[in-house]
Amino acid sequence: MSEANAGKALTVQVEGSSFARIPIRTRVVMPGDDLDEFIREYAADVVREGDLLFVTEKIVAITQGRSYLVEDIKPRRLAFFLSKYVTRTPYGIGLGMPETMEMALRECGPIRILFAAAVSAVTKLFGRKGDFYRIAGDKARAIDGPTSGTIPPYNKAVVLGPERPREVAQHVKALLGGVPEVAVVDINDLGGNILGSTLDKAGEKRLVAILKDNPLGQGHQSTPLGIVRAV
Repeated sequence: MSEANAGKALTVQVEGSSFARIPIRTRVVMPGDDLDEFIREYAADVVREGDLLFVTEKIVAITQGRSYLVEDIKPRRLAFFLSKYVTRTPYGIGLGMPETMEMALRECGPIRILFAAAVSAVTKLFGRKGDFYRIAGDKARAIDGPTSGTIPPYNKAVVLGPERPREVAQHVKALLGGVPEVAVVDINDLGGNILGSTLDKAGEKRLVAILKDNPLGQGHQSTPLGIVRAV
C-alpha cells in the first residue's frame, strides 16, 4: 500500500533524529467521497503508536465539495486583469489564470486581494517576494489550479483550500483511536505549510522541516496520505 516516490529519500535527519517518510498509495479521491471511509480504508491498518499521519489539503477539500471544473467558473474582469501579473512557476499555475484568481476573489474578498496585489507590486520593485500571499493569506495560497501533471479529473479543475483543517485533523485522530498525531498539509516543491494539526507549534515547525522536499510528489503519484515515523 505504501511506496516511496522516485527521487525522494526514505529517511531524513531533522534536529538530530531520523524520520521515515512513508507515502501511502491510494485510488483517486473523487467529489462525493467520504473522508472518514477513505482514511479507514488506507490508513487505519498502517499507522502505529508514535506515528504522525499527514493528509494533503487537496483530498480534504475535494471531500468537502471544494473542487470546481474550470469550465464552470466564470471569471470577472478583475480576475482577468490581476491574473496577468501573477508569476507562474514550474510547480503550478497558482493564481496566474483568470479562473484561479476568480476563486481567490470569492474566497478572500476583492478588497483583500487588491490590497495584497498593490503591496506586492511595490515591494517587488525592491526585490522582496512573497508579500502577496502573506497578505492574501492561507486561503489564497492553498488554491490549486489545473496542470498537465495533475491526475484527472483535477487536471481540468480548481481546488480550493480545505475548510476547518484543524478540526479535520482532530477528527481524524479520534477516528483512528487517538493513535497517530495528524496534520493537514500543503506541501509542494516550493515549500510547505501546515494548515491544521494536532501538534503544538514546535511540532508543526519540525514537520515542515521533515517534509520540505515534498516526499508525496507533485503529480501522478497518487499518494495523498503519508506517515512520519521515528526510526
